[in-house]
Amino acid sequence: MAKAQFPDFGLTLAERREAVRGHYYEYPGMDGERGEIWCYSDRFSYAPGDEVTLFVSSTAPFCDIEIIRDGAREQHVLSLCGVPTFWQETPDQCSVEGCGWQPSHSFRIPSYWASGAYRLTLTAQGRDGQPIESHHLFILCPAPGAESGRILQVAATGTWTAYNTWGGSNHYQGITGANRDEYATSVSTQRPWCRGFVVLPPDAPRVPVEVSLPPGTVPRYPHMEWAYATGHSKKYASSGWASYDSHFFRWAEGAGYGVDLISQHELHFHPELLDGYDCAVFVGHDEYWTWEMRDAVDRFVERGGFAARFAGNFMWQTRLEDEGRTQVCYKYRARAEDPVYKTGDLTRATNSWEAPEIGRPGAATFGLNSTNGVYAGWGGCSPRGVRGFPICRPEHWAFAGTGLFYGDLLGAESHIYGYEVDGLDYEIRYGRPYPTATSGAPEGLEILALGMASSVEENDVLAPEDRFFGDEDGRFIAETLYGEASDENLEKVRYSNGMIVSFRKGAGEVFHAGTCEWVAGLLRGDAMVEKVTHNVLRRALGSSNRT
Repeated sequence: MAKAQFPDFGLTLAERREAVRGHYYEYPGMDGERGEIWCYSDRFSYAPGDEVTLFVSSTAPFCDIEIIRDGAREQHVLSLCGVPTFWQETPDQCSVEGCGWQPSHSFRIPSYWASGAYRLTLTAQGRDGQPIESHHLFILCPAPGAESGRILQVAATGTWTAYNTWGGSNHYQGITGANRDEYATSVSTQRPWCRGFVVLPPDAPRVPVEVSLPPGTVPRYPHMEWAYATGHSKKYASSGWASYDSHFFRWAEGAGYGVDLISQHELHFHPELLDGYDCAVFVGHDEYWTWEMRDAVDRFVERGGFAARFAGNFMWQTRLEDEGRTQVCYKYRARAEDPVYKTGDLTRATNSWEAPEIGRPGAATFGLNSTNGVYAGWGGCSPRGVRGFPICRPEHWAFAGTGLFYGDLLGAESHIYGYEVDGLDYEIRYGRPYPTATSGAPEGLEILALGMASSVEENDVLAPEDRFFGDEDGRFIAETLYGEASDENLEKVRYSNGMIVSFRKGAGEVFHAGTCEWVAGLLRGDAMVEKVTHNVLRRALGSSNRT
């Protein structure tokens, strides 16, 4: 049940507005006299037998490091005691350039460690004698040639990288540019994760508003208020292992599935890791992809694999540089600043996938586009709208055994619909939605569920200082699709949708629940959401028709 009022985190009105509109971030020295400790590793992911190199900066001379495998049950795997540490100078533009710290410690991964996410807790003594700590995480990939019958989950590391606030800049806000107020078009992986990406308390708010809002109520953003009040990253609820990927991984293992984990970067550099799997899963907020990553998934499906995407906001093409240590995405400034528009291949422009010059709309891979979806259930975008998916085709195999009828809501109690969703241009025939001829939908795609969304934040009760994004994204989409961000074109994209779809592709199949918040249904034990997830996974694992 939705709460009757917004939670109170002890902030003044001015502080609440700063939590939403301001730019606050993690940086070396932020904890002052108490002292602090930070860590990153040389790579996101490793194979069994690889050496992990840790880079630590600390005000203390020693630290202890505990490593656990973060699955259905936490499994302690290694203790490192008395690791020497020291304070390391950090460049001002470390978000873009990388921290450049000296290595602090290395260890080799035993061959018997299972694939998954490995969480590091670093603890040292602060200047006041009390413990200081930080967290890091790396992914252990499976050995090549895994047996069929297992799920391969792909962690959304492109989106983690885009949202990481550590050091001051990401693909949203930043300290770059002449006035130190621009987002970064290039961001480095060589820096710590921001606070909240690796671990979170269970009561940390999610993005969708869990408050009943009578008409006329000014919407608020509890997740950002909580972040500001508790010293967490402003983007903790937008991305990261703790808010998204972890919930599916733990649920699937707890439900008895064999699950292996790779980073999204493996799709780019080592797509052969998909070989041998029947099912690849993508979850949560999964927004940033390279061309090569999409190639890997398309080949996997066309050869007979099953792509199960319980994720939303398939929006941006990126490029990787410096062997994957730098992610490039010019986003809104792509046509004006991305060098490929002057000297390169326009298909690799770091713009929205729906930009005509790229020629590869997101629907071609996963059936849905972010530009036809985007926001629902928070801020001024459908904050009183449906919290689950309205069902259009209850007879579909994905809904078998759920008892759902046409018009019923899937996941409303657990609020799976939002905060960013993917959709398609559609038309209604005989009471049910079909993709339009110009939607770009793959042949045979079925729309199983359909909800409302918006690319523009409604402003009738929102003062400018209370808005998070206004109409900026809507005008960008209007310019991308129609060539000009005019008021007329804005009205063409203002209202949109979120969908669940499925379709065959080559010898394989795709199921796409186009919402960031599907994992909320698993986290909150929603029986119908769990049943649909089981239906998808069991169909995927029963499809051994790869060629």
